[in-house]
Amino acid sequence: PGWLLSPAGRPYLDSILHKNQRRVFGLLERPTLPPALAVPTVPYKLFLAGRSGVGKTALVAWLGGTPAAHAHHETLGIEATTLFWPAKPRASGRPVLFQLHLWD
Repeated sequence: PGWLLSPAGRPYLDSILHKNQRRVFGLLERPTLPPALAVPTVPYKLFLAGRSGVGKTALVAWLGGTPAAHAHHETLGIEATTLFWPAKPRASGRPVLFQLHLWD
């Protein structure tokens, strides 16, 4: 569970942070890693649906490490956010980079 904060996981965490905050990547962007640390990217598309005002947009903001708006405003249409999440699954023991496309 603490792999990202360990010395082995720290370079992966540093690749997705900018000024100690999670960096937001565009649709075609991805974190840059040195060739020795290159890992496979596993894409997932997550669609969040639910009633108005339940916190879908706040959840996406929290996962992305960006502050959520304090005042409620309705999301018009769909907002797409791309997040990268490095992890080291126990089964494989090799780090991977999850690319999460969050549709809110």
